[in-house]
Amino acid sequence: MTDLSATAVLRYTAFSADPAGGNPAGVVLDASGMDEADMLAVAAELGYSESAFLTGPAEASEPGARGYAIRYFSPKAEVPFCGHATVATALALADRDGPGDLEFATAAGTVPVTVVREGGELRATLTSVEPHLADVAPQDLAEALAALDWPAADLDPALPPRIAYAGARHLVLAAATRERLGDLSYDFARLEALMHRLDLTTLQLVWRASDTVFHVRDPFPVGGVVEDPATGAAAAAFGAYLRTLSLVPETAALTLHQGEDMGRPGTLTVTLRAGDPRVRVSGTGTRIPGPAGV
Repeated sequence: MTDLSATAVLRYTAFSADPAGGNPAGVVLDASGMDEADMLAVAAELGYSESAFLTGPAEASEPGARGYAIRYFSPKAEVPFCGHATVATALALADRDGPGDLEFATAAGTVPVTVVREGGELRATLTSVEPHLADVAPQDLAEALAALDWPAADLDPALPPRIAYAGARHLVLAAATRERLGDLSYDFARLEALMHRLDLTTLQLVWRASDTVFHVRDPFPVGGVVEDPATGAAAAAFGAYLRTLSLVPETAALTLHQGEDMGRPGTLTVTLRAGDPRVRVSGTGTRIPGPAGV
């Protein structure tokens, strides 16, 4: 076991340039001496929805890219991929080594990230693994709505429920009104049980404000937290959902607003390219002031 008191843990927020906005993540840039129990202990003590751990170098497929093996832990369990912790880690590496191209070897596959400096801010863009969609069984949809206490009549029929994957599985449910999305008070244990059974990481609850602008919320009981403030993996999955169902053009730039209802507003940009099934998710971020360490 590692001496956790000596572990250098950085704190970054992703998808906001304000430390009080976006989604905070713990980042350990050298977790080579840590085992799974150590990583889980750090994630649990931090209490963020996820923390990221670089376990060593990895061979990059693109010339000039820096490659790393990475693992992600919520306070309760390891997850295969986490978008906001990937962005946070990329920003931490850029602060240390400068902007550029990175590749992360995740349990879900290789995730390239490019970090650039725009004015005084760093912006990271991750490219998802190849996404796909699956239907949700009527009885599972009914159970999700019951756990949320959402009447089926409050769903937007133009955005049908689906399970979307771009590194992790998310159940997409669209609210017909902003008020429905804003009223989130759910049965934690009941939703957690369903999500474990369906192997879901979050629910991606959405409301369409315009053709390209969405407000989203992500319950995350399987990670031990009520709600995730900004969810890069779900944003990638949602981009794939919209394109696969022809709800947006094959080439599109989408804006997702998340965290407003939690007092941690963040903005995620989702980019779709014709001919490329992968989805790009980008945003700013910044270090959260405070000492390193757990």
